[in-house]
Amino acid sequence: MRFCRLISPESYRPAGHPASRLACFGLVLAALSISGCSAIIPLPSLLSRDDDATGSIGKSASPLSSSLDVEDWRRARAAMSVALDPQGNGAAVNWDNPRSGAKGVFTPVGDARPSDDRICRAFLAEIGGAAPAQSLQGVACRDKSGEWSVGEVKPWKKA
Repeated sequence: MRFCRLISPESYRPAGHPASRLACFGLVLAALSISGCSAIIPLPSLLSRDDDATGSIGKSASPLSSSLDVEDWRRARAAMSVALDPQGNGAAVNWDNPRSGAKGVFTPVGDARPSDDRICRAFLAEIGGAAPAQSLQGVACRDKSGEWSVGEVKPWKKA
């Protein structure tokens, strides 16, 4: 309370007076509030790094091809889900987007296999239409929620 006596000497108020204590408490509270403004919060670490883009090159909407836009990938992913379904018949499934002209086909390869609490299945994908044709091979895995995610994808050369 020595600090409070400096700012509120007894000559103004008697020692222990409630107004004296209130003034001291208010001053300490104000000092603590102002000191909070000097704290540094590392805001960049709070932001997701997944949507980083450099220059004019944005993140691709599809893990298969940069030529597919968001709607193309939505349609392709739906076809991939049907084609790779372990309960399905293993037949190829086509998809297309009349608006962009993109189209393709997913063909499951082999049986589905369990891997780290997921079901994974290899596939072949043909992408074409408005963009240059691509033949790809890859693996996709379905998690417990039923969502498929594409793992490794690489170009595939037909025999």
